[in-house]
Amino acid sequence: MMDIFKTPIFIFASIAFWVNQYLEKSLGIFIPFYHAYGDDLMAMPVVFGICLQVMRWFHPHSSQLTFSTKQVMIGLAYFSIVFEIALPLISKTYTADPLDVLCYGVGTLVFLKFMNKPVPQSKKSPAL
Repeated sequence: MMDIFKTPIFIFASIAFWVNQYLEKSLGIFIPFYHAYGDDLMAMPVVFGICLQVMRWFHPHSSQLTFSTKQVMIGLAYFSIVFEIALPLISKTYTADPLDVLCYGVGTLVFLKFMNKPVPQSKKSPAL
């Protein structure tokens, strides 16, 4: 079974996130566009990828398991509400930015199109 953690998109998104965090927090280097939106673009493939992989470790039909579009859209809405509405209201650390929601949406579409797939030998995939 191919782990989600071994897919090129998950690897790229994870590395891009960690490199950016290292540059910003350790070296004080800020790449303007990536600083504003890069982590938001990478977040959903990483978050949904981790969730799908963990579910596959425990689900009896692990190789066929995928998330339904409805489940992923609920996750997108939850993430958007928490990080772009709730947290900015209670903490100055967070800033509400509608373009972040757009980035989460793009990342969600990437997850749905390229990562939320059954293991290749499977023909059908039951949703949760």
